[in-house]
Amino acid sequence: MEKKRLSRLAVPIGVIGIIVMMVVPLPTFLLDLFIAMNITIALLVLLVSMFVQRPLDFSVFPALLLVMTLFRLALNISATRLVLRDGDAGKVIHAFGDFVVGGSLVIGLVIFLILIIVQMIVVTKGAERVAEVGARFTLDAMPGKQMAIDADLNAGLIDETQAKKRRADVTAEADFYGAMDGGSKFVKGDAIAAIIITVINLVGGFAVGILQHGMSPADAMNQYSLLTVGDGLVSQIPALLLSVSTGLITTRSATSGDMGTSVTQQLSQNKLALRIAGGAALGLCVIPGLPKPPFLIIGVLTLLIAQRLKDPEPEPETPVGAEEGELPAPDSPEQLMGEMRVDPLELALSPDLVDLVDTNGGDLLDRVRALRRKMAMELGVVMPPVRTRDDLDLPLSSYAIRISGVDAGTGQAPPGTVLAIGDGLQGLPGRAGVEPVFGLAGKWVPAELHYQAELSGATVVDRASVIITHLAEVVRTNASRLLGREDVRQLTEMVKRTHPVVVEELTPAQLSLGQVQKVLQGMLDEGVPIRDLVRIFEALSLRAKMSPDHDGLIEAARSALGPAIAAQYAQQGRLTVITLDPLLEQGLLESLRPSENGVFMAIDGMRAEAIVSEAGSLVEGAEQQGVTPVLACSPQLRLPLMRLLKAGARRIQVLSYTEISGSTAQIETMGVVNGAYAGAA
Repeated sequence: MEKKRLSRLAVPIGVIGIIVMMVVPLPTFLLDLFIAMNITIALLVLLVSMFVQRPLDFSVFPALLLVMTLFRLALNISATRLVLRDGDAGKVIHAFGDFVVGGSLVIGLVIFLILIIVQMIVVTKGAERVAEVGARFTLDAMPGKQMAIDADLNAGLIDETQAKKRRADVTAEADFYGAMDGGSKFVKGDAIAAIIITVINLVGGFAVGILQHGMSPADAMNQYSLLTVGDGLVSQIPALLLSVSTGLITTRSATSGDMGTSVTQQLSQNKLALRIAGGAALGLCVIPGLPKPPFLIIGVLTLLIAQRLKDPEPEPETPVGAEEGELPAPDSPEQLMGEMRVDPLELALSPDLVDLVDTNGGDLLDRVRALRRKMAMELGVVMPPVRTRDDLDLPLSSYAIRISGVDAGTGQAPPGTVLAIGDGLQGLPGRAGVEPVFGLAGKWVPAELHYQAELSGATVVDRASVIITHLAEVVRTNASRLLGREDVRQLTEMVKRTHPVVVEELTPAQLSLGQVQKVLQGMLDEGVPIRDLVRIFEALSLRAKMSPDHDGLIEAARSALGPAIAAQYAQQGRLTVITLDPLLEQGLLESLRPSENGVFMAIDGMRAEAIVSEAGSLVEGAEQQGVTPVLACSPQLRLPLMRLLKAGARRIQVLSYTEISGSTAQIETMGVVNGAYAGAA
């Protein structure tokens, strides 16, 4: 805690001390100490700028640049006060001035002016321009980056936590480059101030030496110019280091390591370039008049470095060290078994749709990966990997979704077009199309006309979205076919890690893995997610003690998930239901008969047709009012009645009273199914 408190107070105390330095005279010992600190911190900042992997890792740099500039100016003011008052500014300044001047005032001033020019015109000016352009481009790209993050979040590629982190990084990046744009102005102003302070020290020192100390012009010029040059050097060396740091930070691009590692790797990645450079250096030795040893030494060293470099590793897709003769023969058992293997889920594209999976512009593969996560969260089933390939047998602009090698859905996605769904598309060019999931009529219009289609009131969908939506619907409809025995084993192992007692009590003690798979497949056929496996396994364990009947196991599992099932069909807190006439329901219960394929209703065809027709009419009437009802009945009757409606091609969800009773939604009755023969015996 004490260390944290000192860290928080260090910078505020330091800034206040800098302000005090500008007013209060410093003894020469403290001035020497602060000059050494200034040089050391500037060197540290330069090294950190080189070793950070990205500019945001040194986000405090703009504020630190301001503090260091202020500190350096405070040292200049303190040194100027000592030079003009005492003719002495400490040992560090005197040593720098004496070393550089070296007995020649002209040489010292020239070197000092060259340092000023290098810092102000070359380094500072370039860093200022790069910071300005970087800030402008970062701010311009900010909306696009935010939209990309939102798109990845909606597609399921990232979660909410990752999205928040990326948004924070985008905001921090914009703030950083904006601050660097302003911070570079401090460096430029510091260079101008150094020139002005140097001129003041020269003129003021010359005047003080002659007028106050009675020195000769030569002695005054010699003494005060030495101190002035020394003061300028001890301030300009840290200033030059910070200017270089500013340039390094603002010119850093996206790399996977620090600057030293990146420069070494990228300069040494091509042996041929190093060999040519070494050979060129050796070739300069033959030019008459040029000294041969320097070029000879550099050329030989460059060639030695190129010789010691390792050859680049081959691409991961290329078998390392595999010759053409070592590849498996086309008729080998391994090759034939690989070709005859049937993929559980496959997406075949016609040759002109391959651009959808092109890594340079297509995002279909990324969307497929995101769909796997979405299906796992929605159904509780790990969707098998989708094998995406081209198929020359498909008509142009078409695709096919296959399950175990059999077509489960086909559609079209013409290149260079988007699907516009809605009315008022007669004025747009294109060809008629159909949305594959809901069967909505539309038109494939050129992609460059999608704004015109939106203005006409149509819903515009890109090709990849059409295919992904179709694939998702195929997976939902055939989820039971995609749930294999190995998938059930993995799901069981997952539950066993957190609830071992539940799994040990159920399988293999009471039900085999195949029986559990059959129950889960039956639930998926009815559109019930199996995410809550713990509750499902508990219900199966209790039911299996009484009877391993398949229909009874499904009903037990559904009863355990009753509130969740009813919540699927509730709209705005209301569950709309259609009920059976009590006499009809009693008659249907009496007609139930067991069989090898489950319980069925032994009723005549006329009565069955009347029930299906009347239930369908009630559902259609409710849907015209904007609601989707469910049919409620007793638990014993639910499964046979659902099979009857399914055989009659009626997509009506049938829920038992047990499932509805656990729902918190408000129950509203939309109608009663009487049946044409409700009163018959």
